[in-house]
Amino acid sequence: MSRMYHKMTIAGLERELPLCPISDELMIGAFVIFGDPELTTACASEMLKRAPEYDYMISAEAKGIPLVHEMARLAGNQKYFLARKAPKLYMTGVFETTVHSITTEKVQKLYLDKADAELMKGKRILIVDDVISTGESLRAIEKLVEAAGGVVCGKMTILAEGDAQQRDDLIYLEKLPLFDKNGNIIG
Repeated sequence: MSRMYHKMTIAGLERELPLCPISDELMIGAFVIFGDPELTTACASEMLKRAPEYDYMISAEAKGIPLVHEMARLAGNQKYFLARKAPKLYMTGVFETTVHSITTEKVQKLYLDKADAELMKGKRILIVDDVISTGESLRAIEKLVEAAGGVVCGKMTILAEGDAQQRDDLIYLEKLPLFDKNGNIIG
């Protein structure tokens, strides 16, 4: 069987997303900005136009990194934070939370450096991600920000998939539908 794609316009650029099965009956459009600086910059620019006022941004490792980096660069080389998938030697201590995403087979943990947490205290934190589906990763980052004493001032994503499209607390650029096993749009 040949690979199926979903064509869409994102931040003014046309892209074809490969459809990937996540169950016998359901497929998702794989959206990856790694290696696509044109799309990353266009999305970052559009997201900054819609962003609420914030002090810092945070994203989860790894697919959100190019986006939050480019947003920070376009906004004047601002500092941003990463929720890491594993503690690193340079961390001064960690906050941690658990997450189960539909695009990852197993339960994962996210970690935040205590030094970063100190900078977040009392600050407005904007959560940024590439795609939000079930919202599990988003909830995990929210828990980290709140544990650090930060205030979540907004939640942004390039694409809202499935039920995420109905959320009134989410700012996104485009809707990404779900697909049946034959590649037909179902939601």
